[in-house]
Amino acid sequence: MKQGLHPENYRPVVFKDMSNGDMFLSRSTAKTTETIEFEGETYPLYKLEISNTSHPFYTGKSKLVDTAGRVDKFMSRYARTKK
Repeated sequence: MKQGLHPENYRPVVFKDMSNGDMFLSRSTAKTTETIEFEGETYPLYKLEISNTSHPFYTGKSKLVDTAGRVDKFMSRYARTKK
């Protein structure tokens, strides 16, 4: 591989889908503060709200994942305008 191509902090990072707990290891420059034990090694941890293992487009299931209450906010605003 060509030297000097990647940034200095390009390293293995564990990404964890918080909606279903699925984890995978990839290389990234994502800033992290937590670490996790994964396959016998300790890696930096980056938490995701949704990934391909929980997203309805990839799973084929119509599952509503609302971690921040965005749907409820929309429904309450929509109900006010509909009256």
